Amino acid sequence: MRAIQVKEYVKGPQDLTVATLPTPSPTPSEYLIAIHATATNFFDLLQIRGKYQHQPALPWISGSEFSGVILSVPSSTARPPKFNVGDKVFGATQGGYATHICAKEAALLPVPEGWDYFNAAGLMVTAPTAYGALVTRAGVKKGDYVLVHAAAGGVGLAAVQVAKAYGATVIATAGSARKLEVAKDYGADYGIDYNKSGWEDEVKKLTPKGRGVDITFDPVGMVSSSLKCTAWKGRIVVIGFAAGNIEKVAMNRVLLKNVSLVGLHWGKYTTEEPETVEEVWRGLFKLMDQGKFRGTVYTDKEFVGLESVGNALGMLGRRETWGKVVVKVPQESESKI
Repeated sequence: MRAIQVKEYVKGPQDLTVATLPTPSPTPSEYLIAIHATATNFFDLLQIRGKYQHQPALPWISGSEFSGVILSVPSSTARPPKFNVGDKVFGATQGGYATHICAKEAALLPVPEGWDYFNAAGLMVTAPTAYGALVTRAGVKKGDYVLVHAAAGGVGLAAVQVAKAYGATVIATAGSARKLEVAKDYGADYGIDYNKSGWEDEVKKLTPKGRGVDITFDPVGMVSSSLKCTAWKGRIVVIGFAAGNIEKVAMNRVLLKNVSLVGLHWGKYTTEEPETVEEVWRGLFKLMDQGKFRGTVYTDKEFVGLESVGNALGMLGRRETWGKVVVKVPQESESKI
């Protein structure tokens, strides 16, 4: 197989190289999958530099999210395998920047009906994070006003769609006209540039009687400023800190408005509430079947072949993209064109 193997930590994605390695042999509990598309993530940029909280022992293969086709099924299971040879799947496990990968059943899901590998590769992280935050944690409902920060990012576009599917009015924030255009294309009702001073007042003006938003979806680290435009008994869901700083929040403002600050660590549900993981994916697949949720893949530029992963990660790190940045991975029998 071909893969991006990290033998030593690198300064940046431009230093990543593709190597030819033996195709992995699955354990009795694993599937072997031929990868057709692989998605990039910000944590990949940290991991290749040795800066992430989860660092595999060197050498290791970078990447995590992927989609592809089953080549072999587990040989030792207590029950028949969920997937068969030839089934199309998407998933996430260490080693996504490769032509082949081994994965356990719990790390895989079936490619949704009518979806291609390209769009399915970017589903495993962003879609359940958005649904878990808005539906499971914040209880979004028809009539809510929902503020989605970094709305043109992969998780942001997923949140816009989930909120709209549940009947909410969505106010999207982003840092450029192009990104606001993308957010509106995915269903956002309004778009506001959060680099402009006084954006909080603009948000309030868009809500009934200027009361503020009911829910804020925050993957950036904008709780303090969002409190200025949050309604009485509003909910702010903390998804992450893309801005790079852990906020210190004036808790008296939380008290005065009866605001609920809610966190979401989606990855923890696998061990703490596995039943919720299944519930969330059932909800997402239902939205997909209804045509209310579509892929969020960046399409302004195409990335084909593992050699393009470094460029894709570089653009992601420089905030030059929107949505989910996915790389097509041709198999040996396919052309890269």
